[in-house]
Amino acid sequence: MKVLFLYTELADYFLKCCEELTKSAEVHIIRWPVNKEAPFEFKYPEKIKVYDKNKYNFSELEKLTASMQPDMIICSGWIDKDYLKLTKPYFKKIPTVLTCDTHWRGDLKQYIAVVLSRFFLLNTFSQAWVPGIPQTGYLKKLGFKTEVISQGFYCCDLPRFNKIYENQIKQKRAEFPKRFLYVGRYYSFKGIEELWQAFIELQKEEASEWELWCLGAGNLKPAEHPKIKHFGFVQPKDLEPILEKTGVFVLPSRFEPWGVVVQEYAAAGFPMLLSMAVGAREAFLEEGSNGYSFPPQNVSLLKKELKKIMNLSSKELILMSERGHIQAQKITPEKWAGTVLAIYDKHNKK
Repeated sequence: MKVLFLYTELADYFLKCCEELTKSAEVHIIRWPVNKEAPFEFKYPEKIKVYDKNKYNFSELEKLTASMQPDMIICSGWIDKDYLKLTKPYFKKIPTVLTCDTHWRGDLKQYIAVVLSRFFLLNTFSQAWVPGIPQTGYLKKLGFKTEVISQGFYCCDLPRFNKIYENQIKQKRAEFPKRFLYVGRYYSFKGIEELWQAFIELQKEEASEWELWCLGAGNLKPAEHPKIKHFGFVQPKDLEPILEKTGVFVLPSRFEPWGVVVQEYAAAGFPMLLSMAVGAREAFLEEGSNGYSFPPQNVSLLKKELKKIMNLSSKELILMSERGHIQAQKITPEKWAGTVLAIYDKHNKK
């Protein structure tokens, strides 16, 4: 069985899932160039064949796809028109799978997509694969029937973050690190400005030993404060020493269709503060059990939740760590690979 992924921006977690899939199938990936703001360094597993899209014109991409003789095509959304054109000739011949992490917002653009879907999606894709419940609703509005929509498309490199948890939980039980951690790009839509403001205001109102460590890069100037530390972009392989010294994960996004980072830090044993705009919240945050949520762009309520965490005892924070770690096991690379095989089997039984 040969599976072709038509992918946008690659990530380590996706490659980990593909590596699991190579136990049952041959995996090919056509991908976009690496994002300059998230310059991940990838080590490709031997059995995965990766092709840089920008090295081929469309005619060459067609020939490349035909030469693979794929048994299944899985495409990242519909933003890349070349990918749609590559997929369409295979519709109804093999499973052609649309992936999508967008929620239904009910804006004009989405209503237009609903009207046009039968002309560019329903005649190109036989199946759909989404991260969770928020995206399923949108795909149904686009005309995909419930029985052709699978969930669990995003899955972190669970073995790696589970190992971090196992390596660090004993030390954190002895002394829980009083440091918040933000991991993400430095852009307004990530809500990081609200996080900086809320944290600085709290320190002015009542100075505490808590710190805020931020990992990422972007177009925002980093906030300057003695208790805020900036690390810039950090490669995944260099994360562990930072995670050892931090305790609570914060993702204050104004807009976040899913956020694989949520599963990663739940698995690593981090209590969490997530804005209600974060899609992965529905899967990996149980309110009060392993963290708290707050409305996006609301500094006063974010301050309230930060303070709530700061007032918890180390014992309470460790309980949150343990519960979140368990919560993170819902989606695994094995289940992810199993979904690919299940979609293929379902198509062939028709």
